[in-house]
Amino acid sequence: MMSTITSQPALDLMFPQELISPEVSKQMPSELTIRPLASTDYKRGHLSVLSVLSVVNDLGEEAWVNQFHAMRATPRTYYSLVIVDKASDRIVGVGSIFIERKFLRGLGSVGHIEDIAVDKSQQGKKLGLRIIHALTHISENSGCYKTILNCSDANIPFYEKCGFVKKENEMAKYAPERSHSPKL
Repeated sequence: MMSTITSQPALDLMFPQELISPEVSKQMPSELTIRPLASTDYKRGHLSVLSVLSVVNDLGEEAWVNQFHAMRATPRTYYSLVIVDKASDRIVGVGSIFIERKFLRGLGSVGHIEDIAVDKSQQGKKLGLRIIHALTHISENSGCYKTILNCSDANIPFYEKCGFVKKENEMAKYAPERSHSPKL
């Protein structure tokens, strides 16, 4: 009796898998995998995990996919990654970094880590730490002279464990409520 092996179609990734630290990949629990965000990750619960951080306005799959493609169309700028539970094919962790190109520091670049979230059922397993290390690896290998992130005071001890130090202050001004379409 012959058995047939069915292979999964290749994922349409935001960036090459090779940019994720091999060390971080090895440190993942066997039931989880870390990889770049894929164009089909809306269906795997990407927004659900992000809702751990803040209110998420779900504008639907088509809008999500359009945003994915817009971000990917800016090479070497946006890097969003996910941790996926292999058994359920559901996202359980997310994080992003974007690379800001500057005129300072000899036309240097800065990595900005954003939107680190881990599903409540997976917290306490050092997944946030793995995400931070993977994103920092991308920043450093992109030639960034520093990597920064913003966090609440309650999260400072966690980010210090990740190797970050408190520096300066951040101020924010939020735009007034407006439609979801940018007017550029």
